[in-house]
Amino acid sequence: MNKRKICVVTSTRAEYGILKPLLAEIDADSSLSLQLVVTGTHLSEKYGETYKEIEADGFTIDAKIAMNLDDDSNEALSLAMAQLQKNITKVFSDLEPDIVVILGDRYEILSVVIAAMMLHIPLAHIHGGELTEGAIDDSIRHAVTKLAHLHFTSTEEYANRVIQLGEQPSRVFNVGSLAVEQIKKLPLLSKEELEKSFAFEFGEKNILVTYHPETLSKLSPQEQFQELLNALDELKDTKIIFTKANADSGGAIINRMIEDYVQKNGDKAIAFSSLGQLRYFSTIKYVDAVVGNSSSGILEVPSFYKLTVNIGDRQKGRTQAKSIVNAKILQKDIKKAIYKAYDKNFLQMIKGVQNPYELEGTSKKIKEVLLSVALNSILQKKFYDIKEGCDE
Repeated sequence: MNKRKICVVTSTRAEYGILKPLLAEIDADSSLSLQLVVTGTHLSEKYGETYKEIEADGFTIDAKIAMNLDDDSNEALSLAMAQLQKNITKVFSDLEPDIVVILGDRYEILSVVIAAMMLHIPLAHIHGGELTEGAIDDSIRHAVTKLAHLHFTSTEEYANRVIQLGEQPSRVFNVGSLAVEQIKKLPLLSKEELEKSFAFEFGEKNILVTYHPETLSKLSPQEQFQELLNALDELKDTKIIFTKANADSGGAIINRMIEDYVQKNGDKAIAFSSLGQLRYFSTIKYVDAVVGNSSSGILEVPSFYKLTVNIGDRQKGRTQAKSIVNAKILQKDIKKAIYKAYDKNFLQMIKGVQNPYELEGTSKKIKEVLLSVALNSILQKKFYDIKEGCDE
């Protein structure tokens, strides 16, 4: 009996961290053959060459597709997407996967999805139905939903939105968040182990900052991030740990600003291109708040019962736990939100807060569908009209 070939594509450090438990589930199943394609920032020295973390975790990478990410202008990224579509078409033709698995909403994923569609390869999409109104990712995510054949959502609300987009309910599965599942399984580092790996000691107060460009904002990335830096400057006796921005348009500007800030404030600030999942989650455990606009602040941080300061509109529209405080891209708003981390009433309120993205057995549920779904007619998609309630 031939094994069903499941090809998973990853392009960023954060995405791999989320996919990791699913990769392990697929790899451990004797009826499945895991194929792993790595591209995007994983292969960039500037972004930490995080493909090495994947290999260190024991996974075999079947194909590496480099992208030109030295220029993060919109024109350059569009051309990089075109090159990726060309190169991954060749990879898919060689690997001949039975199903391609993709996650989220990044521009690289759109190139992957178009290539698979043109080669008539079924697509399974994770984290569809979500909203991020402040970024182009929102449009990309919904476009991927319409091109995919299987949908694994992180909440019931998102499952209903995928159906609202015309996808058949029988192909939509609410499974929760893979990242939250990983938090529950991962043995985290001690504070001493973390400090040793950083060569940096935690202080009386500690903040983790992850900020990406808000690509649809009227403010430039520099203007956005300067408001945050101004707020951080007002914090007393506070150590700041930065993780750098991703390869979105404007990300390079933010990373230069981080480097300049750390150089001027080496006694209280440190920055990393990539912490890796273990150090990232361990850091969350020992800081007072996570500040920025990363999806991890919405999906994962609530499981640590810590404050998330969510800045601007990049994540606007996502379901939120009560531990999340939203702030405008204004120095005074950001500062006020950060102070919630030291408000006894707020800390009492978020103790034991419910994370809406948490369900049991997420990776196993996805794997079981990938293993059992019939492939003979999966490429045929019929629009599901909610008014008529037509069946597949």
